[in-house]
Amino acid sequence: MLGSMYAQVAAARRRICRREGRQRRLRQPVVSVGNLRVGGTGKTPTVAHLARLLLEMGERPAILSRGYARPVPLDGIVVVSDGRRVRADLDASGDEPLMLARAVEGASVLVSADRYLAGRLAETHFGATVHLLDDGFQHLALARGTDLVIVSPEDLADPRTLPGGRLREPLGAAADADALLVAGATDDQASAMADRLHVATVFRLLREAGEPERLDLFGPAATVTTRGPVYAFAGVARPERFFEELRSNGWNVAGTAPFPDHHRYSAHDLARVAASARTAGATSLVTTEKDVMRLLRFRPLPLPLMWVPLVVRIEPAQAFRGWLAERLAAERSAESGARA
Repeated sequence: MLGSMYAQVAAARRRICRREGRQRRLRQPVVSVGNLRVGGTGKTPTVAHLARLLLEMGERPAILSRGYARPVPLDGIVVVSDGRRVRADLDASGDEPLMLARAVEGASVLVSADRYLAGRLAETHFGATVHLLDDGFQHLALARGTDLVIVSPEDLADPRTLPGGRLREPLGAAADADALLVAGATDDQASAMADRLHVATVFRLLREAGEPERLDLFGPAATVTTRGPVYAFAGVARPERFFEELRSNGWNVAGTAPFPDHHRYSAHDLARVAASARTAGATSLVTTEKDVMRLLRFRPLPLPLMWVPLVVRIEPAQAFRGWLAERLAAERSAESGARA
């Protein structure tokens, strides 16, 4: 019953927000990256990938985020990065915006509950030519020209919405997407999902672990024994998947410690993790890139710490790049026509 009511409310909200005049529109194109499922779909690495792609295309992207789970949520707009340097700390920005600011040089990163105002600031002060709306599929107050929705075969396995299931909206909401990015699927599976969800355009989202880096070096961890024994811990949406990916990539994982998503680590947490690692015979710790943002303030750490970035790519790469360029050009043409 609750799931049915939730689905009805979500559908009604979409209908209302799509009505003329209900959405605010930025001057530059907006590309939204979102999903249907709660947590753990790779949205943030996908935003980073798109920002780098847009930079290669000669654009000046601005990443707009709400800064979910910020330890100190501030009113107004927080400029996490102006595209040249990081200007905010973890407390003001949140772990994911801070990660994006450190990972993508050249892209501005702004956090605000009002992403329209954040976008206008990016346009007027940082010369943004395109906006990336991080986790934006359900943020209907802002108009967008391109909606990218990340899905996986798991979404079809359990179509229940919150609170009984893991979907934020019914599967039918995916029909509003301009393209699906299907994770963990073959070409045939991706096409089948697109047919099932009534979306004409589909690409595959491929995930892989990047080269490990060491916290104190922020560079390749060539001098560290990366295959173990290591003790893995993570405070992300699906920590067990991270641990399994380490094992499947040949890491000797002596033990693991899962924490809740966006967990704010304490000195006690780190002391407990280090003690467990020593007991398990591990010589170093390993975690995710997002977790590192919440660990910077504890340097030096009780044991050497490595982090493994999640690298994504969208395939076929050239087809996606051409498709995205056409979408941006069409949005600019429509905007010019509206102003004429």
